[in-house]
Amino acid sequence: MTRQHRKPVMAAALLTAFSALAYATPAAAADNPYGLGALWSNGDFIARTVLIIMVVMSVGTWYIMITKFLEQARMMKAAKEVKAKFWPAHDIKQGAAQLDTASPFRYIADTGITAAEHHEGTMQETIDLYSWTTMSIQRSVDFIQNRLQGGLAFLGTVGSTSPFVGLFGTVWGIYHALTAIGIAGQASIDKVAGPVGESLIMTAIGLGTAVPAVLGYNMLVRRNKGALDEVRNFAADVQSILIGGYRHETHDPAE
Repeated sequence: MTRQHRKPVMAAALLTAFSALAYATPAAAADNPYGLGALWSNGDFIARTVLIIMVVMSVGTWYIMITKFLEQARMMKAAKEVKAKFWPAHDIKQGAAQLDTASPFRYIADTGITAAEHHEGTMQETIDLYSWTTMSIQRSVDFIQNRLQGGLAFLGTVGSTSPFVGLFGTVWGIYHALTAIGIAGQASIDKVAGPVGESLIMTAIGLGTAVPAVLGYNMLVRRNKGALDEVRNFAADVQSILIGGYRHETHDPAE
């Protein structure tokens, strides 16, 4: 998913989340005085802030998971394209030209070709061709790896912190319940039901935010490993071709 497509997706996700929250407020308040709508309408600044933080965490989690799954799917499709178009070609240049310009495998192949063909200059001459092409290809592999891992830190952070954010909302709700009891002078159910209900809702939202983040993180890490194995294997094969002793244009033995 390109950057220009990510903004509409993010905006639509946020609009959907807040629209659902706004829609649920009057209905829930009418049907259930201790529900999510009552939590938003009756909650103080801290309760609303905690709720907004967890909504942002949840929206960000689903946005990252969807975009990363799509990115991984495109990479696996590109890996199949390599087997169908790159390797049957007569030389590495022709094979690279057959790949899509946005393919990470095309990026690795072009990097290796450029490194092998432009191995000259005062400083580059001090590095042998094998080491120079190896370093260049490894940099391209590291770049692809960093791009694949983008967003995973956010999922890990949400998965580990959102339960504690919800727990903070729980503690704050219990504090309000105890305050209501102290003001009323008696522990009647109508005095504590609202604050206790708010605290339980906060706990549920925190867990509901953490579970998808943890599951998504583990699945994306596992899928990233398979995609990176394809990338590393392709990079090693390209490196073998580049140092095989043949010119890219004619396949004549290199001098």
